Amino acid sequence: MTELPTPEQASVLPLVNACLNGTAAALLVWGLWAIKRGQRELHGHLMKAAFLVSTAFLISYLWYHFGAQAELGPTKFHGTGLSKVLYLVMLATHVLLAIVNLPMVLRTLWLAHKERWDAHRRLAKPTFAIWLYVSVTGVLVYLCLYQWNPVP
Repeated sequence: MTELPTPEQASVLPLVNACLNGTAAALLVWGLWAIKRGQRELHGHLMKAAFLVSTAFLISYLWYHFGAQAELGPTKFHGTGLSKVLYLVMLATHVLLAIVNLPMVLRTLWLAHKERWDAHRRLAKPTFAIWLYVSVTGVLVYLCLYQWNPVP
């Protein structure tokens, strides 16, 4: 069984997670570009890569939040007023849509695997939009907490 990260090891994980989210977003956009140009094989590879990167993110995120962060405590956003409201709305929609999107991604990939293309296309459109939103807002959450977070 893998040990939990030390606080020193864990301090790099938020950046790793943001990079994984950014990579997933880039792969998603590239995958959309490929399918719009009829490059089905490339599209399939890119979407599988996006899924693997998102899976790596989820593992790293859970490792950080249920391991190191239990020792370190949560990182708080120190903004006030409108900036805090906007941050909390972004965070809430990010978390909610991430939860909703996981079964959608799995189903969309399953439909592609089974070559049920009509059902795949119908589900892929909202899945893509939500997945891209979650990936981009994941990077923004990192920036808000670790780069732009005002000191109290």
